[in-house]
Amino acid sequence: MSHILSAVAWPYANGPRHIGHVAGFGVPSDVFSRYMRMAGHDVLMVSGTDEHGTPILVAADAEGVSARELADRNNRLIVEDLVALGLSYDLFTRTTASNHYAVVQDMFRTVRDNGYMVEQVTRSAISPSTGRTLPDRYIEGTCPICSAPGARGDQCDTCGNQLDPTDLIDPRSRINGETPEFVESNHWFLDLPALAEALGTWLDEREASGTWRPNVIRFSKNILEEIRPRAMTRDIDWGIPVPGWEDQPSKRLYVWFDAVIGYLSASIEWARRTGDPEAWRQWWNNPEALSYYFMGKDNIVFHSQIWPAELLGYNGQGQRGGSAGDLGVLNLPTEVVSSEFLTMEGRKFSSSHGIVIYVRDFLARYQADALRYFISAAGPETADADFTWAEFVRRTNGELVAGWGNLVNRTASMIHKRFGEVPAPAQLEEIDRALLDSVEAGFATVGDLIRHHRQKAALTEAMRLVGEANKYVADTEPFKLKAPEQLPRLATILHTLAQVVTDLNLMLSPFLPHAANDVNRVLGGAGEIAPMPRIEEVDELDPEVLPEDFAGRTGYPVITGDYTQAPTWGRHEVVVGTPVGKPSPVFVKLDEAIVEEELARYSQSRPDDVTGA
Repeated sequence: MSHILSAVAWPYANGPRHIGHVAGFGVPSDVFSRYMRMAGHDVLMVSGTDEHGTPILVAADAEGVSARELADRNNRLIVEDLVALGLSYDLFTRTTASNHYAVVQDMFRTVRDNGYMVEQVTRSAISPSTGRTLPDRYIEGTCPICSAPGARGDQCDTCGNQLDPTDLIDPRSRINGETPEFVESNHWFLDLPALAEALGTWLDEREASGTWRPNVIRFSKNILEEIRPRAMTRDIDWGIPVPGWEDQPSKRLYVWFDAVIGYLSASIEWARRTGDPEAWRQWWNNPEALSYYFMGKDNIVFHSQIWPAELLGYNGQGQRGGSAGDLGVLNLPTEVVSSEFLTMEGRKFSSSHGIVIYVRDFLARYQADALRYFISAAGPETADADFTWAEFVRRTNGELVAGWGNLVNRTASMIHKRFGEVPAPAQLEEIDRALLDSVEAGFATVGDLIRHHRQKAALTEAMRLVGEANKYVADTEPFKLKAPEQLPRLATILHTLAQVVTDLNLMLSPFLPHAANDVNRVLGGAGEIAPMPRIEEVDELDPEVLPEDFAGRTGYPVITGDYTQAPTWGRHEVVVGTPVGKPSPVFVKLDEAIVEEELARYSQSRPDDVTGA
């Protein structure tokens, strides 16, 4: 058994999240985590809402509420949506939690004291109309390197180079189109050049492992070539106060400095809430532990450069040496599992342009597992993928309903009608053994593919086995075995099908947890083979750490759950005599008319401001 950290990207709380977001971080991480638990590993799956930075302030101003009020509301919305999707977090918390503030400030102090924070005067981009600092990503212009339009103030997506807002040609604010003013300001910079050699060694080791997706390791090594110090503080009054600069309340830690520390702080918060405050160390100080970070490709730089650099600086493992802080020597990521982008009907998801399908709206009309299936089967695993309503309907009806749902329904219907319970088999024939052996072998194949983040291939193999089982029904024709002397053969076929459906249900459960419980109930089980997350209201752990903005807030909702009762990965023999009632369909067949209905619905979306992007 290994300790596995499943570190899931933190959704930004400036608005509800859309299906493109959960295609990148949500479903892939949950499929992996559910499988790894069933395979016997000790998994800790953590994340939370990312709630600092200028975009929160801009969105709050637009609504006439405080940044905290906006963050509180969106945190709860996101929590509810992710629970409805069935994402099995051990802890999903938030960056405005007092525990997070304490861990971030400790990390900053240690990295600074080890010599990897340097104080420099820089030119900050300021909005002329509001006087606020503009985030790098909210400034666009022409790339000075490749001349591509639409380059951001932190990176050009065309050539992949890191940028500063001052590098851009003809910079402008994405919020209102105004030209930013650049003013001199004192800030702390993470001294990436002093950590470059250690980062390079780590990336070389990761490349040699052969486990990283080629696009991720290639991009990560490319950005190392132009490494330079990055500002880790901002002129803003919403964020984590800077240790040592308590007399400068208008300066806070950069949202991306604190957000990536959330993986660590959430692990510590989880341990504290379980009553064993040191339990997190098994995932962070144990050199044998493995950690997998799930996100979209636009966040690779923060997870293959900024976060590892922070960890190396904390550990004292850069050119300047140093000593690890009280948290001990912390593990660097084992693998950065980055997905590409999901588009919608050929266009990039964007709340600001009304091109969006929010998770909440989707789940109000369709089954959560229908969305999970689409993402797993056709999502942006290694290349950009397009969500279309026509393809969603086709896959739901043609694969979930007609393939897997039909196999479950007719197996249960025949057992219920002819026996009322799982029958005992008579003599197995070669065709029975062949199917049973093929499906049992699928556990090793499908599990290995999930373990190596090839979820599309894993689901394809599981559904191929569903096809084999449906062919078995067509070949054996149990519905024709009606004579008394044919009863033993009928019992054998239906027992075989009960076993195969049970196996396939377990194999598909990481992808389709809600359906897995429904199928288990159909075959007489308790419907608890895929443990589900729940929302808990918790108290602040360190309220004294929080600034005045949080006066009166005593707690917040988190996602957690007990996933220890999930069955082990592999065949579990069906129990002869288990009652099987008349089944109800597990999946809802969709009317093809919804394609035009949905296209019409989203063509009428009213564009928002840029903060919802």
